[in-house]
Amino acid sequence: MDPLAGLNRMQREAVKHINGPLLILAGAGSGKTRVLTHRTAYLIQNGVKPYNILAITFTNKAANEMRARITSLTRSIIGAQDVWVSTFHALCVRILRREISKIGFGPRFNIFDSDDSERLIRECTEELNLSDKNYAPRSVAAIIGGWKNKLVTPQAAIAETAGDFFVSRCANIYKLYQSRLHKSNALDFDDIISHAIQLFRENPDVLAKYQERFKYIMVDEYQDTNAAQYELVRLLAAKYGNLCVVGDDDQSIYGWRGADIGNILGFEKDFRGARVIKLEQNYRSTQTILDAANAVIARNGSRKPKKLWTDKGAGEKIHVVCVSHDFEEAEFIASKIKTAVRNGAKYSDHGVLYRTNAQSRLIEDKLISYNVPYRLFGGIRFYERKEIRDILAYLKFINNPLDTVSLTRIINTPRRGIGETTISRVAAYADERGISLFSAIAEADHIGGLSGRVKKLREFHETLVGLIDCAEAETVDAVINRVLAETRYMDELLASKDPEEQSRADNVKELIAAAKEFEERAETPSLSAFLEEVALFTDIDRYDENEDCVSLMTLHSAKGLEFPTVFIPGFEDEIFPTSRALSGVDPDAIEEERRLCYVGITRARERLYIIYSECRRRFNETVYNSKSRFLKEIPFGITESTPYKPEAHIKRNTQDNTIKPSQIRDDRGVSQFAEIAKHKNAIDISFGAKNYAKPNIEPPKNVSIDFAVGDNVRAPKYGVGLVRDISAAGADYEITVEFPNIGQKKFMAHLSKLVKEEVRS
Repeated sequence: MDPLAGLNRMQREAVKHINGPLLILAGAGSGKTRVLTHRTAYLIQNGVKPYNILAITFTNKAANEMRARITSLTRSIIGAQDVWVSTFHALCVRILRREISKIGFGPRFNIFDSDDSERLIRECTEELNLSDKNYAPRSVAAIIGGWKNKLVTPQAAIAETAGDFFVSRCANIYKLYQSRLHKSNALDFDDIISHAIQLFRENPDVLAKYQERFKYIMVDEYQDTNAAQYELVRLLAAKYGNLCVVGDDDQSIYGWRGADIGNILGFEKDFRGARVIKLEQNYRSTQTILDAANAVIARNGSRKPKKLWTDKGAGEKIHVVCVSHDFEEAEFIASKIKTAVRNGAKYSDHGVLYRTNAQSRLIEDKLISYNVPYRLFGGIRFYERKEIRDILAYLKFINNPLDTVSLTRIINTPRRGIGETTISRVAAYADERGISLFSAIAEADHIGGLSGRVKKLREFHETLVGLIDCAEAETVDAVINRVLAETRYMDELLASKDPEEQSRADNVKELIAAAKEFEERAETPSLSAFLEEVALFTDIDRYDENEDCVSLMTLHSAKGLEFPTVFIPGFEDEIFPTSRALSGVDPDAIEEERRLCYVGITRARERLYIIYSECRRRFNETVYNSKSRFLKEIPFGITESTPYKPEAHIKRNTQDNTIKPSQIRDDRGVSQFAEIAKHKNAIDISFGAKNYAKPNIEPPKNVSIDFAVGDNVRAPKYGVGLVRDISAAGADYEITVEFPNIGQKKFMAHLSKLVKEEVRS
C-alpha cells in the first residue's frame, strides 16, 4: 500500500520527512494517528529497519490502535512487526525488566499501585513518629510523585526544603519510602520512568544500546509530557536526532499532574534545526463547531497560532441552553437523548462531558429515570475493589517474595488467626536480623511471644511456598484458581449468605476470565506480564465505541474520543472555569481551563449542547453562578438559544425498555450500580428541586473535609466508594457514600476515617 495515498498536502509533507527533528502541530481531529502510522510505513518502505523504529503514546488504547494500523499498512513487509509501539510506562518497564539489575533491583520487581504506595507511606510515617492526620498518605504521595516527575531525588528534596517544616518532613518520608521500596524490590508508578532515566545516566553502555536500537523515534501527544518524559526522549534521541513529535499545545490539559506545555512550545529551541508542520484540516467536526473552538482558544497567549478548518460544511449552530436549576439540566440531557434514540440515533452517539465528577449524580438519576443505558468513567475501578486487590496481592507476592506490602495484606486474608500483634513481632524480628518478613515467618519457632500462633504462621508459610513453586509452570488463571483453593478465599465468599459476598465472588470470577483472555493474546504470557498490564491499565482503556450506551465522563477523560452529539453541562463561572482558576493564584490556570474547553468543544462531530443553570445545589447550598466567560468568547452568530420546557419533552417510561442493571457500567465494564438501578426504577423520580430539598442547616464551624461530592473516598471497613452527598448535621457533616455491591452508607465526618482516593486517569 502507498503510505502517501489518501493524505492531504501537509500530512504528506509530515510523512515524507525522514531525518532530523520534526514537530507536527496537529490540531484536534486533524488525523495525527493517520500521519504517525503512515509515516512509519513510509520509513520502512524507504529503507529504515522496523527494528529501529519506536513509537510512543500515552494510553494503551492509543498504542493498540496505532499498532493495528501499522500492521495493516505493512502487512506484506517482512519484519514490520518489530516496530516498538508502546506507552511511556510500558516502554520503560520493558527496558527495566531486562536491565534493572544494573541499578540494584531484581527483574521480577512489582509495580505498586496507589493503594500499595499509600500503605507503605503510612508505615514510613509511623516509623518517623509523624501523625498520619497531619501527613495524610494520599497528600504525601502526591508531593512525592511531583518530585519524581521532576526527577528530584530524596536527597535533593531534603536539601531544597530545609526551611519548610511540613515539606521537609515529607522529604524525610520520601527518603525512607524509597528505601522501603528498594527493600521490597518494588517500584511505584512514578518510579518507572525515573528509574529508566537513572539506568541510562549511570550506565552509558546501556543508553548507547537503546540509542542504536531506536534510531527513529516518534512521540504522540507531546504536549502532555512532563520533565521526566522529556528527559527520557532527549536521552534516547541524542545520538541520531531523528525525533518526530506530534502534539497540540491547545490541548495541553494536564498541568495539574506535571505536564509541561513548555516542552512543545520550546521544541525548536531544544532540538536545533527542527522542521515545523501544521495540520489544520479537521476531519471530525462541522465548521461551526470549529469556529467556536477557534474563537475560544484564540484568547490564550501561550500558544502557537493555528486555525482549524473543514470541508464538511457549517452544520448546526451551537445549542446554548439556559435552565433554572441543575435538576432541569439533567432532565434536559436525558430527554434529548431519549428523543434522539427514538428518532433513529444510538445511545452511544452521545457523550456527556462535565468539569467535575460531582456533576454526574443528577445526570445519572435522570438517565435511570428515562431508562437510558450509560457507562460512567471515573467511578470505582474493577482493579480497586477489595476482593480483586486481595487476589492481586497474592499474585504480587508470588511473583516477588520480597514484597512486604503485599505480604502484610494477605497474611490474615482470609482470616487465619494471625493478628496485628503477631505481625508486629515478626516484623520486629525481621528488622533486627536484616531479613525479609517472609524469611522471618519461616523462623517463627525462634520468635518469642508468639505462643499458639507459630503453627498458623508455619502453615501460612508452607502455603505460600507451594504457590511460589507452582507459579512458573502454570498459566495465570491456573495460579489464581490455585490461590483460591489453597487459601479457601472463594469458599468463604460462596459460603456467605450476604449478597455482597456473592457479588465479590462474581468479581473474582471476572478476574479469572481476564487472566484467561490475557493468556490467549499475550506474546509472552507470564505472571509478571499480567501484573504489569494490570498496573498500567487506565480508566479509558476499556472504552468500547461499539457498546450502545451513553458515555459519562469528565472533560479530561474525554480527550482522544469523539461523539456525534456532545453535552457540556455546568458551563458557569466557578464550575468551568473553576473557582481556583478564577482566583488568580495560578496565572496559567485560566489558560489551561480554556484549553480544556477547546478539547470539550472539539469532541463533538455534529451537534454540541452547552448548558448553564441559573442556580444549582453544591455542598447543600444553593449557589447562583453567572454563565461561563468561555461562553461569552464564542461568537454570537454561530450559537442559538434552545429553550427548556419541562413538559414539552417526552414522558419518562418506566414500563417498556426498562434499563437493565448490567447496562449501567463503570470504567472497567463492571455493573457497579446494579442495586441502585433496581431501586430507582421502582419509583418515579419526578422533576423538581422540591424532591431533593433539605433543611438549611448552618455548616459546622470546626470540621473540615478534603473531598467533595463526586470524589472517591476510602473507608476502612468498606473500601473505596463514591461520595454522593455531603450535608450539614449540627456540629458535623453527614457523608453519604456509595459502595459497589454494598449500596449507600452514611458517616459522620468528624468520627469517620474517610480518606480521599485519587483516581489515575
